[in-house]
Amino acid sequence: MVATTQSELDEIKRFGGTPQKNSGRGAVKKGDALLYPFMVDVKEYSKSYGLSISNWAKVSSDAIKSGGNQPALNVVLGDTNRVRLWVVSEDMFLEMREAWLEKYGEE
Repeated sequence: MVATTQSELDEIKRFGGTPQKNSGRGAVKKGDALLYPFMVDVKEYSKSYGLSISNWAKVSSDAIKSGGNQPALNVVLGDTNRVRLWVVSEDMFLEMREAWLEKYGEE
């Protein structure tokens, strides 16, 4: 599977984000989508996606440039049976876990 503009827009619609014009290639509107408080970069691949310090640094700096949003990667793997994953910082994960525990408790 090769990611297309339409498939990216379909993913953004699926998670309720607002697409960025020109897929974030502008000076200020970075990333593929906004889903407050996140600036989201969508990555679609058939079999695998390699996460590196440099690509996380780019997502993080783009999030800052887009107004101080939290960086997030939406990774979509597979052609038919798709696996959808989210990558966020440890700080955001711990914040989300704390909110979960406040709402649902330990068990």
